[in-house]
Order: sequence, then structure tokens, then C-alpha cells
Amino acid sequence: MSASVPSPDPLTWRNCGKNLECATIEVPQEYTEPDGARIPLAVMRHRATDPDRRIGSLVFNPGGPGVSATETLRSLPKTAGTPGSFSPEVLARFDVIAMDPRGVGGSQAVRCLTDEQRADAAGTAFDPAVPGGKPLPRLLADAAAFTGGCVKHQSKEFLASMSTDNVARDIDQVRSALGEDKITYYGLSYGTVVGPMYATLFPHRVRQMVLDAPVDTNKWFGNSLTFLNDVAVASEKTLNAWFETCRAEGTAVCPFGAGDPQAAFDTLIDTLEAKPLKVAPVEGTSPGGELDGAMALEATRALAGDQNIWPLLTSALLAAQEGKGAPLFTLWSSVTVSPFPVPTAMYEAHTAVRCADWWTPAGVAAHKAAATRAVNEAERIGTRAAYSALNCARWPAPNKDRVTKPLTGAGAPPALVVAGRLDPVTPHHWAEDMTRTLDSAVLLTREGVGHGSYGANSCVSKAVDAALVRGTHPADGAVCKTDTPATTRPLVVANR
Repeated sequence: MSASVPSPDPLTWRNCGKNLECATIEVPQEYTEPDGARIPLAVMRHRATDPDRRIGSLVFNPGGPGVSATETLRSLPKTAGTPGSFSPEVLARFDVIAMDPRGVGGSQAVRCLTDEQRADAAGTAFDPAVPGGKPLPRLLADAAAFTGGCVKHQSKEFLASMSTDNVARDIDQVRSALGEDKITYYGLSYGTVVGPMYATLFPHRVRQMVLDAPVDTNKWFGNSLTFLNDVAVASEKTLNAWFETCRAEGTAVCPFGAGDPQAAFDTLIDTLEAKPLKVAPVEGTSPGGELDGAMALEATRALAGDQNIWPLLTSALLAAQEGKGAPLFTLWSSVTVSPFPVPTAMYEAHTAVRCADWWTPAGVAAHKAAATRAVNEAERIGTRAAYSALNCARWPAPNKDRVTKPLTGAGAPPALVVAGRLDPVTPHHWAEDMTRTLDSAVLLTREGVGHGSYGANSCVSKAVDAALVRGTHPADGAVCKTDTPATTRPLVVANR
């Protein structure tokens, strides 16, 4: 499809931070119409710190979808020890390239809500006992307002173009503009959909590829309701892991719930929903507000998904039990990346990409059945997941030529697939499915709870560095250990 697209001009770089350069590249809005409308994409480069040993360019996508790659790259030096942060060796050997996908960040970020609507959505109380948080008629009205806003702020043609196959073609335009024959690629979460798409469309352009916290690409392009149910169950499992650890540690170590943390948590959510805690503003930190049950549930869902911050979750829950809502409120306000609807600007781009890629049933009956299943299979998280595909069911800009064939990457070098045993967003069986779908791949598993492993686990980081730099892989099925989860004592990155 992209064969007739002319090669782009070389990128014109400008300094935009310490060891950072920025540029803009124009690409076709639709690759079937290379002479038609064009869109600008933001690109950033972190130059190799040891240019004499430079291997080439490493393109990465930090996921979401909707997370800005350029902003992620800008913050990387400050986020060592977190998933997706590159090692000094990788930064020395590669120019790390961040491209904001179309509709994301600096690449004409999608807008669907006004500032007033965003503020209203953030302040609207959700009922944690109701699937979707609101009565279905309200959810349908919200979906109509959201999708109507999307086509008010940008064209249907642009929205329809935000598919992953176009993102992969955009990456190849960047590769060409960089003057590289091949690229190395690292993708996290949704970035593991982009990577196999690129390897399938342009296998001869891949030098090495690492896919961290992988999405089952067959499910991604399949029925979105099945996909979201898997996410809800995965998130529920990580919350249950926190409950089980707290109970096993005993009340002397984990006093929350006095031996029955599940019952105590459910009681806390009900209590907060009936009578929210007032949280005073903190100058320069938090505007203050109220902490209700739905907010506490969302914050807990997010924090339970990373065993390294379980101690923070425990202390916040204990404080809320004592009538002090500030810790949990602050944590809730920092939750901006969620597999389920949250009122953030990122969610608007997140939704647009998903709707361009997904197949979503249009009938309400299918969504009702999926909501019932989610609540049955994920007792606490299921209500958050329920009806979260309604925007895509009502999506006004259908992508009529989306790629749906299996993403095998046939012809590309073997990929390293890295998966967490208990991942709150991308369950481990998705990684197993990805490894089977790819023509050639090696699976590395990290024990423990968390989304993303490279940069957060030294065993994984060594394996990923070896794959990116030298093209060597561990044995298929290898396992990296991690520290034993704990609900109150701080954890450190495993050195095994």
C-alpha cells in the first residue's frame, strides 16, 4: 500500500532539550492517496551518548494508546527504574527515536471534549455498584456527546486514519527520513501492537524487536468486548493478589481489614460512596475535593497493578479508614492511564485509536451481555470495565480498510516477547498467544505483579539489552524472578 508513496525529505532537527532534538515530518493522511491530504507528526531524537559505538536508530512506542512518545522520551532520564526506561548501554549505542502517533501528543492530538466537559466528567460521581458507573441511558448519552465532539473538533477522515497500520507506515516514513536501512524497535503495551504491525508490513526493515507487556493482536483486532473482559479479569487478579498477600502477612504486618482485607475494602468503598471524605486543598499539589467510593476503587485498581507501590496503597487505604482521604485522593488524581474510561485528555486519543482498530458490536444487547459477564468474572473491577466500548459502538468515523490479518512478522528477525506473570492490563496468556502468532519469537516471563518489565527488573533489563544491542535472546520460556510482594515494606528491583 505504501509502495507508491515518495520518500520523505531528510528531517530538519532543532535542539529541544538536553541531548534532545525535535523535528516534524509530513505524511499522507491515507496511504492509498499519497497525493492527498497530509498531516504533520512530531518526532524527537535522543542522540547516542557514545557516537563512536552507535549501532543505529531505536524507535519506541510507550503505549496507551494515546501516550505521547516525545514526552515520554523527554522524561526518561528522570524515570530510571520504571517500565520502559532505557539502560545507559542502550542510550549509548542508539539514537532513540520517539514519534507521536497521529492524533497523539504533538501530532494533532485528538480532541473530543471541551474544557468544561472534561471538568464536568472529572467531577461527575460514578456509582461503583452500577455497571459502567451510571444508568445505561446516561452512558449512551455520554457516548453520543463524546463521539459528536470528536467529529466537531476534527474530520471523520482524520479519525478514520488513526489505525495502527497507518502508524506503522508513518514509522517507516520516519525511518526513510532518518536515512536508516533498518530500525531497532522497542514497544510497551499498545506499542506491542505497533511493533508486530510494522514487522508484518516491513519485515526487511527490522533489525531487532522487543515487545514488553504484549497485547494479543488477534484479540485487539477481534471483538472488543472479549478483549475488555480479559483486561477486567487481569486487573481483578492483581487486586486479589494484594488481598491474598495482606492476609498471608497477618495483621502484625498488614493491619488493613484485621485479617479480612476483602471485606474491609468492600466496606470502605460502600462507606466512602455513602459519605465521601472532604479533602482540603494543598497549594501547588492538589486542588482538594471529595473522595468517594468510585474514586477509591479506581485508585486502588491502578495501584494494585504494581507490586512496587503496594506499600503506598496500604498506607492510603489505612488512612481512608481513619477518615483521612488526602493520600488516596492524591493517588486517584494522578491516575491518567487506564484501560477503562477516565476523564483525561489522553483518553480521547486512546479511544480514537481503539475505535479505528477494533471491531465493536453496534447493538446495545451485546454490551449488556458483556457488562453482565464482566461483573460476574471480575467482582470489583467489572463495574469499571462494563460498557467501556460504547464510544466505539457509536464511532462516527469507521475505518473501512483496517488490517485484520494475523500479525506474523514473517521475514523479520525473531522478536523477544517479555510478559509479567500477573499483569493488570495485558494478561500473560496474551503473550503466549503473541508468541504463537509471530512467525519467530522467544518468550521471557517476569514473575510478580506489574505492567511492563524492562527498566523495572534487572534480569529482564539484561535480556532486553542483549536483544537490542547484540541480537541475542534467552531460551524460549525463560523466567526472571522478582522480589516477593509485600504490602507494607518498600520493594527494590530484583538483582537476580
